[in-house]
Amino acid sequence: MPRHTTRLRQLLNDRRILVAPGAYDGTGARLVERLGFQAFYLSGFETAASILGQPDVGYLSHTQMVERVTAMADVVDLPLIADADTGFGNPLNVRRAVIAYERAGAAAMHIEDQTFPKRCGHMLGREVVPVHEMVQKIKAAVDARQDPDFVIIARTDARTAHGLDEAIDRGAAYHEAGADMLFIESPESEEEMRRICEAFRGTVPLLSNQVEGGRTPTPGVGVLQDMGYALAIFPVGTAFAAAKGMRDYLEVLATAGDTRGALGNLIQFEEFTALIGLGEHTELERRYQTEQ
Repeated sequence: MPRHTTRLRQLLNDRRILVAPGAYDGTGARLVERLGFQAFYLSGFETAASILGQPDVGYLSHTQMVERVTAMADVVDLPLIADADTGFGNPLNVRRAVIAYERAGAAAMHIEDQTFPKRCGHMLGREVVPVHEMVQKIKAAVDARQDPDFVIIARTDARTAHGLDEAIDRGAAYHEAGADMLFIESPESEEEMRRICEAFRGTVPLLSNQVEGGRTPTPGVGVLQDMGYALAIFPVGTAFAAAKGMRDYLEVLATAGDTRGALGNLIQFEEFTALIGLGEHTELERRYQTEQ
């Protein structure tokens, strides 16, 4: 089997769009794999929410993200695309992040041109650094990777504060600096999304960030493919779904004093333990069991 980095490159070069759902824990990653997806995505938004119970406003550290990348990459046999925020500092910090993410098992990472503290790309109040600063970060990222197939994704958040033309111009500069894929964050209409795809058609693959309830339309995978996107990430919907499921369960317990009314919406015990790999663990126990 090819390395995950090579496999991801192959998937991105396919004529069909690659869909990468977000997963923020091992259970979610197993579900993504079981349902037949070919890659998955780890977002800073979901990681901040799950680890810290805090919004995605720059609280996560390099170490916390690398630890989560390591854990997630070890669970399933799928390429992992990981959020690296602003690269956690200057170009030297970006170099360190690339080395750490690659060693941790990620197949790709994206860095963004926001000022610090950064914010989720669908929140207001984001600002961007000068183009030349981000260009140096991308060059540092490209220089740092050991596996030439490790995918460096450059994200710009310029659209919201500075308009789509500025975002497209930045994307072109970041591609020239060596980025393998562009992530033009939060276009606000399908027309804008088509403009982005037309600007880079045949030049560099593009990522679409599909956030339910966010600033960008969510027209469906087929439409995104027709527009020209190579990759669609659905980064936070799994967290939204899990939070609703937990809230519904807890509301039943709080109001009824038991959970019988919630059982129809739950994965049951045996199914859940099978999902998280108890069967494989049991087989390993049998293999290494000592004879009495």
